[in-house]
Amino acid sequence: MAKLQLSKSALAKEQKSLRTYQRFLPSLDLKRQQVMAEKAKAERALAERRREIEALRKEAGETLPMLALSEVELTGLVKLTGVKIGSENVVGTHLPRLEDIEVEVRPYAYLGRPPWVDRTVEMLRKMLELRVRAQVEERRVALLAQAVKTVTQRVNLFDKVLIPEAQGSIKRIQIYLSDMETAAVVRSKIAKKKHAAAGAA
Repeated sequence: MAKLQLSKSALAKEQKSLRTYQRFLPSLDLKRQQVMAEKAKAERALAERRREIEALRKEAGETLPMLALSEVELTGLVKLTGVKIGSENVVGTHLPRLEDIEVEVRPYAYLGRPPWVDRTVEMLRKMLELRVRAQVEERRVALLAQAVKTVTQRVNLFDKVLIPEAQGSIKRIQIYLSDMETAAVVRSKIAKKKHAAAGAA
C-alpha cells in the first residue's frame, strides 16, 4: 500500500474517494438483493421441475407396472435429437434459456405392440423434456449462486475495507493538519513575543 500523504490535496482526494464509495455501495447492495431474489426464483423453478419428474416416475410405476415384466423392446423408442439453448441477461448475469427441445419417436407398429406402449412413449418423451429442463435450471441456479458470491464480495470490499480505510485516512490527515496549524499558531506567537522583546530592548 502506498504511504499516506499528509497534505490538503491528499485529504481532498480521500474525501472524493469516500464519497464515490458511499455513492456506489447502495446500488451494489441493491444488485446483490436482486441477484439473490433471482437465485431464489431459479431454485423454486428447479424444485418444481424435480417434483414433476418424481411425480411422472411415480405415475409410470403405478399406471404401467407391466414395464418391469415386459418382453416388449422399448430401448431407443424415444430419443432426444436436439436442444436449442439461448441466453438471457438477468441482473447482469448471462443465463441459459431453453428455447426448443426436439424429441424423436422411433416408428413402431401400432397394431403389433400392446396398447400401453403408446402411453409409455408419451411418458418417456415427457420425461426426456423434463430432464433437459431440469439440467438448464440447475445451470441457472449455479450461475446465479456464483453471481451472488461475486457481488457479495464487492459489497464487503466497499463496506468493510474501502470505506473504513478512507475514513481512517481522512481522520489521520485531519489530525495531522490540525496539529500543523496549531504548531504554526504557537510558532507565530513565539516569534511575535521575540520580535516584541527585541523591539523593547
